[in-house]
Amino acid sequence: MKVLILCTGNSCRSQIAEGFLRRLAGSAATICSAGIEAHGLNPRAVATMALVGIDISQHRSETTDVYLDAGVTHVITVCNHAAEVCPFFPEDVKFSHFSFPDPAKAKGSEEEIMAQFAEVRDEIATSLEQWWATNQPIASHN
Repeated sequence: MKVLILCTGNSCRSQIAEGFLRRLAGSAATICSAGIEAHGLNPRAVATMALVGIDISQHRSETTDVYLDAGVTHVITVCNHAAEVCPFFPEDVKFSHFSFPDPAKAKGSEEEIMAQFAEVRDEIATSLEQWWATNQPIASHN
């Protein structure tokens, strides 16, 4: 199982989702993320994930072209824009869609912005826990 999480810029939501899904999947699946564009890893996304014990500081912001022929089995879009312009994947890919607000667009004090990042982070965690519960690979008993 190889899961690709897509967002517009691969800077916040998809990076947060990749971090959570990697923790949930462990060695049962390969998890990666990409964007329609690559905007760079958002430092606030790194900080909000560190608060829940997940280090995404070494993630890279990439575009979807890296994964078009990479054996992806599942694509999860985490924003409407990515779902609308998702590229064609030649493999037999299963698609899932979630729409999370973009915390990079948050306004206010640093505390208010980080609160919005945490809210989106928690929404992503809850949604992906439910997704993983119904999509995780079944272990073979050979």
